Amino acid sequence: MSDTLARVIVGMSGGVDSSVAAWRLRERGEPLAGLFMQNWDDEGSGDCRAEEDRHDALKVCGQLGIPFLARNFATDYRVGVFETFLAEYRAGRTPNPDVLCNREIKFKTFLDAARSLGAEKIATGHYARVDEHNGRWRLRRGVDPTKDQSYFLHQLGQAQLAATLFPLGELSKTEVRAIAQRLGLATAKK
Repeated sequence: MSDTLARVIVGMSGGVDSSVAAWRLRERGEPLAGLFMQNWDDEGSGDCRAEEDRHDALKVCGQLGIPFLARNFATDYRVGVFETFLAEYRAGRTPNPDVLCNREIKFKTFLDAARSLGAEKIATGHYARVDEHNGRWRLRRGVDPTKDQSYFLHQLGQAQLAATLFPLGELSKTEVRAIAQRLGLATAKK
């Protein structure tokens, strides 16, 4: 099947949301793996927490008994998100870097990497939902109005939506935190 033997690869950020998303998929019996995306290289500023986040993602994958993978997408991020953001800002526009990152990195570069590993779908810890209606995929709001992230995903196309799972879309942040606490996940307090 694939190098990972995973049908689904979860984007593991090292945070509580992606951790609980992975747990929910594992509980449903999905063959899955976790993939940590390094989207920024610390160039001496000391402000990058990538190594700490990577460690937390690795620890949660170990707790869940799923394979851990890591990929460095920092160059893709710099070109597809950061440089685009700066160019737009200089042109007098204020693009949203989160929307750009989702479109260019999480649902393009990450999706391509997951497919190259043999996965059929990706999953993230976003608070959104996706469904199929009359042969078209629809992005829908997460049920928690205080955490809904569908706005940040509004530029995703049909192919991306068809290949994505949002395991937290039906939950509130309070429920996610309670699950992480109950399971003793390493990211429960993040």
